[in-house]
Amino acid sequence: MSRKIVPGCFSTKVWKKHFFKETCCPCGAPETEIQNEELEKRGIVRKRKKKTENKRVIISNLPFGSKRWKENPNRHYDSNEIKTTKYTILTFLPKNIYEQFHRFANIYFVFIALLNFVPVVNAFQPEVSLIPICVIMAITAIKDAWEDFRRYKLDKEINHMGCYIYSREEHAYVEKCWKDVRVGDFVQLQCNEIIPADILLLYSSDQNGICHLETANLDGETNLKQRQVVMGFSSQDTMYEPEFFQNTIICEMPNNDLNKFKGYMVQPNDEKVGFNIENLLLRGCTIRNTEVAVGIVIYAGHETKAMLNNSGSRYKRSRIEQRINMDIFIFVGLLFVMCLVGAVGNGIWTGNFREHPPYDVPDNNGNFVSPILAGFYMFLTMIILLQILIPISLYVSIELVKLGQVFLIHNDIDLYDEAADLPIQCRALTITEDLGQIQYIFSDKTGTLTENKMVFRRCTVDGIEFSHQENDRRLKTQKELDLDNEDFAKLQHFTLPPMNLERSATYKHSTMRPLRRCQSDRAHFQGHRRNRSVGRRDSNQSQVAFSSPIEKDVTPDSRLLRRVREAALQTESLSPFLHTKTSTSFTDFFLALAICNTVLVSTATEPRQRVTIPPPIKPSGITLEKIHQIFQRLKLASLSQSFSSSQSSSHLGASFSAKNTEEPLAVLESCDNETSSSARSRGQELQDTGSTDIDAASLDAVFGSATNRSLPTDLCYEAESPDEAALVYAARAYGFILVSRTPEQVTVQLPQGTLLTFDILYTLGFDTVRKRMSVVVRHPLTKEIVVYTKGADSVMMDLLDNSAKDDISAEKRQKRIKERTQKHLDYYARDGLRTLCIAKKVLNEDDFQRWANFRQEAEAAIDNREELLIETAQHLETKFTLLGATGIEDRLQDGVPDTIASLQEAGMKIWVLTGDKQETAVNIAYSCKLLNQRDTVFTINTENKETCESLLNLTLEEVKKNYENNKPQRKFFCIIPTSFSVSDAPGPEFGLVIDGRTLNIIFQGGLEEKFLELTQHCRAVLCCRSTPLQKSMVVKLIRRQLNVMTLSIGDGANDVSMIQAADVGIGISGQEGMQAVMASDFAISRFKHLKKLLLVHGHWCYARLAKMVIYFFYKNVCYVNLLFWYQFFCGFSGSTMIDNWQMIFFNLFFTSLPPLLFGVLDKDVSAETLLRLPELYKSGQNSEIYNLSTFIITMLDAFYQSLVCFFVPYVMYKDSDIDVFSFGNPINTISLLTILFHLALEMKTWTMLHLVTMICSVALYVIFSVIYNATCLLCNSPTNPYWIMERQLKDPVFYLLCLITPVIALLPRFLISSLRGTFGASLILKAQQIDKLPKGQQDLEIQKLRSRKEATSGAPGVSASGPLSRKIHEEGYYFFNRWAEEESAATDSSAGPFFGHHPLVPSRETVPGQDGGKLTKDYANRFNFGSHRRSVSSVTL
Repeated sequence: MSRKIVPGCFSTKVWKKHFFKETCCPCGAPETEIQNEELEKRGIVRKRKKKTENKRVIISNLPFGSKRWKENPNRHYDSNEIKTTKYTILTFLPKNIYEQFHRFANIYFVFIALLNFVPVVNAFQPEVSLIPICVIMAITAIKDAWEDFRRYKLDKEINHMGCYIYSREEHAYVEKCWKDVRVGDFVQLQCNEIIPADILLLYSSDQNGICHLETANLDGETNLKQRQVVMGFSSQDTMYEPEFFQNTIICEMPNNDLNKFKGYMVQPNDEKVGFNIENLLLRGCTIRNTEVAVGIVIYAGHETKAMLNNSGSRYKRSRIEQRINMDIFIFVGLLFVMCLVGAVGNGIWTGNFREHPPYDVPDNNGNFVSPILAGFYMFLTMIILLQILIPISLYVSIELVKLGQVFLIHNDIDLYDEAADLPIQCRALTITEDLGQIQYIFSDKTGTLTENKMVFRRCTVDGIEFSHQENDRRLKTQKELDLDNEDFAKLQHFTLPPMNLERSATYKHSTMRPLRRCQSDRAHFQGHRRNRSVGRRDSNQSQVAFSSPIEKDVTPDSRLLRRVREAALQTESLSPFLHTKTSTSFTDFFLALAICNTVLVSTATEPRQRVTIPPPIKPSGITLEKIHQIFQRLKLASLSQSFSSSQSSSHLGASFSAKNTEEPLAVLESCDNETSSSARSRGQELQDTGSTDIDAASLDAVFGSATNRSLPTDLCYEAESPDEAALVYAARAYGFILVSRTPEQVTVQLPQGTLLTFDILYTLGFDTVRKRMSVVVRHPLTKEIVVYTKGADSVMMDLLDNSAKDDISAEKRQKRIKERTQKHLDYYARDGLRTLCIAKKVLNEDDFQRWANFRQEAEAAIDNREELLIETAQHLETKFTLLGATGIEDRLQDGVPDTIASLQEAGMKIWVLTGDKQETAVNIAYSCKLLNQRDTVFTINTENKETCESLLNLTLEEVKKNYENNKPQRKFFCIIPTSFSVSDAPGPEFGLVIDGRTLNIIFQGGLEEKFLELTQHCRAVLCCRSTPLQKSMVVKLIRRQLNVMTLSIGDGANDVSMIQAADVGIGISGQEGMQAVMASDFAISRFKHLKKLLLVHGHWCYARLAKMVIYFFYKNVCYVNLLFWYQFFCGFSGSTMIDNWQMIFFNLFFTSLPPLLFGVLDKDVSAETLLRLPELYKSGQNSEIYNLSTFIITMLDAFYQSLVCFFVPYVMYKDSDIDVFSFGNPINTISLLTILFHLALEMKTWTMLHLVTMICSVALYVIFSVIYNATCLLCNSPTNPYWIMERQLKDPVFYLLCLITPVIALLPRFLISSLRGTFGASLILKAQQIDKLPKGQQDLEIQKLRSRKEATSGAPGVSASGPLSRKIHEEGYYFFNRWAEEESAATDSSAGPFFGHHPLVPSRETVPGQDGGKLTKDYANRFNFGSHRRSVSSVTL
């Protein structure tokens, strides 16, 4: 199908690095009129019935030309033009004003300004009263207009991007703008092109009907996704002809679910064809590895899933803002009292006159205003006069300050990740100060605390564990450096095993190099922009997902490598003397790792071009006869090695860390030795002859020749998850190389170089219900139908075939393998590894055909399609044969232990909410210092409400007992309270581990209060096996019930609900895409950045904003009281002694800039000290700077300062003949100096900028006053400020007042600050004093502070005399059952190794009891916590 270029549109597509820069005119050839008879016959053009109200019906637009567009039923759907702007030129003014009136303060000030136009109650010139509110609203309007203009430019740029739409008149695809795309149009897409709308895929140039997408613009994931052509359209050999499309599409209404989409297509013969999300191309994604794709538009514009998810920054109200609103009401009450005093005072004043005073003028009828009405008028006049008590500029100032704070946070180089080229993102601009008040942190584990870079560590095959000691040493010494390949090879050379393995060595190919994408691969898309830093080295280079050296390079275990090579040779019947079942297990294990996945294969030279055809391989240089000769010579050695390997493999303890597994692995060793004793006796003599070395050398001869005919190019793997990539790279290290993949076939190269091409019959993808993935293939050698499956051990162990047909020995063998593998899995989990079970199943043809029929019916189903697909998959995935299991390490991120320790010192309680296994999560918790070696950890696992309640009660009773015994240790002897609140007292060292099932019982059984009470005494809580919904429920429970400030941090889509439920949500832009980032308030790239973000920027933002808000309140109260005191001397007439213009400009200009600078740049404590003394953070948690007490004290101080500023000049000018403005001008000047000097006392950081703004504020006031007084002759009739400032600048009394009055006003504050720093210094003041010392003395003082804190606070529960006495006996990780209850035998398997009947089992393994115990109070009296370094009291069922 040809493409035609319409004159006036772009002739070529110019793809830039981020975006189209050209614009496209909306021209296009008009469509010719098409007869609609066929459509009418098929009944397509008709009104929707009620049953389809919740569905979208779509037909092709081709039968409707531009002249008949009104007849097109698709015309009601949104166009593809997007508009994210809020205003137009005509609607901006009214709409913006209307939005600003949503703020109560703006309505209040507009009302006051209008009230001043009433002659009876006006206090000063009506025009002047409009200036403050007009200026504030104008500043806000300019800010809103600028933001909207930026959105308009971006919208225009996107709407005028080009795409190709089919035109029936031209019989070709013509180029049009994105905004011209309509629902029902046929769009042709080419490689590296951005998808303009949500499109149903009808054609792909790929022979298998596959289209590859990169969704980085949508969710940040760089790995490719596959989309399939709708069933029935994939077998097209020629270009698709849209004119032949006569189907009706019925699908769901637009929604924002990126992972779900369903509908069906009605063909002319009324046959229905279903489709789902796998057939939908989403707007914003990029076509990859596909020459041409064609589809019909389903959703356009704002109805696309991308736009429905693009909600932008969320508005949150910070805790300080909530406090401000409460204090505003206090100010309103204060204003009411002051106005009431003025009204009553005016009544009393005028009541003292026997006759009406001269200024009291009657109306036209000679009647005077009644005293009550006069008092009401005076009340309104006083409101106008004292209106500035409410800080009108506070809200705008807060917004500007927060913008400045966000700018500083964003540009902090310490929060920039150079490797990922990602700075911190501040997506919510309204809650920066909340970062300084966090009390609870809820964190995900995988990808948040860990790297989410899965590293293959060890495996167990056929019940034999292989430790991979060489690989372990490599990982310990390797650092992720961006080295050249030659340097990296040198670095890795010493870790190779002693055998000359060539291919078996660490798989680092010399031709590997950083992968470069096309220049057009990263396109700019609205709402998902990812800017690159200018200074980054080679910013166009981009690694394939999950392909760092630490993930790819696996050093094989020498024993396992030998087993694998023998098994691979036996696969081709070259070594018939090997044990068939064992060798098959080893071969199948690595075949499963290589093919049971959705990994795409590409090459280093063309990283985005999928390899679908196996490359030719040079013939081997070794003959079949030579191989037979080698094996005849080594037959006995092979037999010996095969039988004795079980013995060697049992030595697991050498590779596991001694602190974790010495004793348990000794138990395993004895079990293994039972089954291998006979083998040892038979092969002992041969082992002693050293024939093993000969055998290894001979095998090297075979596989060395296979290595020489290696693949011509290096292969790269594009995985959807890091787990898949790690397993494929592990299989590659053992010679099972994934060579190519298509939807129908997958090719694997065996260690000896043979290519095996498996026919893929079905692929059953992973889902959270099944927790496994399967692939159904036809074996090329045996022609058997084999199901390879990998999944979580919690579900896989229940799916094994426990019965062997008439073969008792085989049944015993399978049972023994299962038991050994389960023990290996348990110790893998204890060692913090992620575990997966690998299994297989062989189907006969009849069973497979029956199942395939059911599967096809499920795939063709319209209703309940997902449920049916899961049901058919579960029907197939039964009676597996266990092959083995893998242990993959998800390494801790750098700096995580230090960060968590610092956050805990800062008074934050950290919870880990994860879906991982309990043992893995606990081990990671110890590794990252979340749990201490001496902590007592309670583990509660149950599915019974009564049992759960009893366990919570008994645990809480024991915790409270210990807490009360240690509570008297806390004492304070400070004049002024320190930064510790009651809740921050050093508590007993308890931890709590709970699983998802128990959380369900707690939420459904009404046990939340007891659960909360228990967790408040725990330093850390781990919620394992928890779902995304449970995560959000836990966060909401803590936030609402405890009324604390919460923070959630995660990196994956399963963390979105938790992030949104917290007060502050932080997303980590890691390996799992950008969905967490898009839902967050702040986005960082590493967990360690949380330390500085909270302890430094959080503390600064809170301290700055809190002090600035307090200062604004102080400034307004101090200034407005000057007018109030004057009323006592002017008969409460509402007169002022200060000129109106100077009074209005005082807050608006003269004193506005220094507080803004103070709120953005002030640093009460240096960043270094804040990081070294995390306890300083507690001042924000306790709201020490801005709370009710500090507010009241500051207001009293403001009243005192206003009294001094008014009455000192009053005493000085008493009995003089100066006029009212000559009296008010010194008061105004003095108040300005006092207010600025007050701010100077509060400032802890002085820069040249601070000094300049202070001087400029005073200079601006003086210059304005001089010019205004010199030019204003009749500005404020009858009194005028003409030449007032000029005369007073010559008066020595004026300078004397300006000198002594601020000193008297600020002296009490200065003295209190001095006394506070001398006698009762808080931790903040001590830190400020430390900052002033030289570097060496700073270190000494900080060390003294920390040692003093440790000595005074202590650690309850550690002392030998305490109720939880413990002493260090040995390194180890134990679970002790304190209270345990046996349930039914059905729960035996789920209880795991922590199940027991005795209240205290002092051994590594617990033996299930025979009788169910009851929970009674007597248990508590028999508890002894043991004497181990990691004493973990486990409340387990």
